Amino acid sequence: MMNVNDLKICVIGLGYVGLPLARLFSTKFPTVGFDINSRRVDALMQGHDATLEVEDDLLQEAIHKHGFRCTSSLDDIRSCNMYIVAVPTPVDHNNHPDLTPLVGASEVVGKVISKGDVVVYESTVYPGVTEEECLPVVERVSGMRFNADFYAGYSPERINPGDKEHRVETIRKVTSGSTPEVADLVDAMYNAVLVNGTHKAPSIKVAEASKIIENSQRDVNIAFMNELAKIFNAMGIDTHDVIEAASSKWNFIKLSPGLVGGHCISVDPYYLIQKSQLYGVLPRVMSSARRLNDGMGAYVANQTIKQMNLKGVPVKDARILILGFAFKENCPDLRNTKVADIHHTLSEFTRNITVYDPWVNADHARHEYGVEVTNQLPNSKFDAAILAVAHEEFMHLDVRRLVPQPGVVYDVKGVLPRDIIDARL
Repeated sequence: MMNVNDLKICVIGLGYVGLPLARLFSTKFPTVGFDINSRRVDALMQGHDATLEVEDDLLQEAIHKHGFRCTSSLDDIRSCNMYIVAVPTPVDHNNHPDLTPLVGASEVVGKVISKGDVVVYESTVYPGVTEEECLPVVERVSGMRFNADFYAGYSPERINPGDKEHRVETIRKVTSGSTPEVADLVDAMYNAVLVNGTHKAPSIKVAEASKIIENSQRDVNIAFMNELAKIFNAMGIDTHDVIEAASSKWNFIKLSPGLVGGHCISVDPYYLIQKSQLYGVLPRVMSSARRLNDGMGAYVANQTIKQMNLKGVPVKDARILILGFAFKENCPDLRNTKVADIHHTLSEFTRNITVYDPWVNADHARHEYGVEVTNQLPNSKFDAAILAVAHEEFMHLDVRRLVPQPGVVYDVKGVLPRDIIDARL
């Protein structure tokens, strides 16, 4: 078994997870980043990360000081001995797990892996995917045997897009390996770059399961708050006031209702839901949480329409402003954004919808959702506005200048002053 000091690392997949990880590893180990998107590779080698997860100065320091490089060529990664897979794990249009990116990355590993090398997966999966789905692909392509010729580990990613406090170097990571020796090596590798260390799980399956329940737990908790919001809104009670009152109890867990998008919380539970059914277990709580959270975009739109009707503001052909299109604040990530559902529901009543988001790429929004997004604050008057994302730029925005009375202001995030809004989630 190789020593941690002998590692030459290749990170496969340079998105929100892979790039920050690769940049960090480059400070301690020879590191290469691999991605099949050559345009992404070229942009990174010019020193800019479009996801904004790695600041330009850090990326350029990694390239010029630590020798970090990105590539789309297999020949550039054949000399590595530690391959870390950090590709997306999406679901299809039926919400069934789509392992296509993982299979493709495993084929890449199989083409370059050598005897004694290790492959570590970071992608979020249900228990068993690494050993039952991914490693057989590596075996088939490489012609080598798992745990005889090459080895494996699993260390689930914990990247939180846009979060500048819980960064990859400061989070505590779960690690695991296919043998005790490999588990020690993988653990030592991550400990070499992490400030707060690791938790070494007893098996790859335990590590896989730990990740899937992290996001499933959050999904269920948020669904409960969304259900409460629906109940209290129907009763004419402000949900945020209720939460503030309840949080005065020492063991109350303070959470807020909201839109659940992104590539983690809104996707990962489906992986465990699908797998559990194969074992004859019907995950009712998780399934109900998913349905409830997936419907919140339409709910917000309908609540806005309700407020417009109450104030006598015509809904048909109304001029409506949506503030924010990213799935969360202060990041450009559009994956599974539920703001698209707000837009879709409102578009049944009016075509005069303006979506303002200074963070997102307008071309990406148009390509992925067919929604036009402007990066410039419109100089217009509107009949209604929905604050959907709590971007920093919106915190000091004079919304009432844009939406004069009797126009409706609906606050999804509960961050605007109470005296200027008509309702909040």
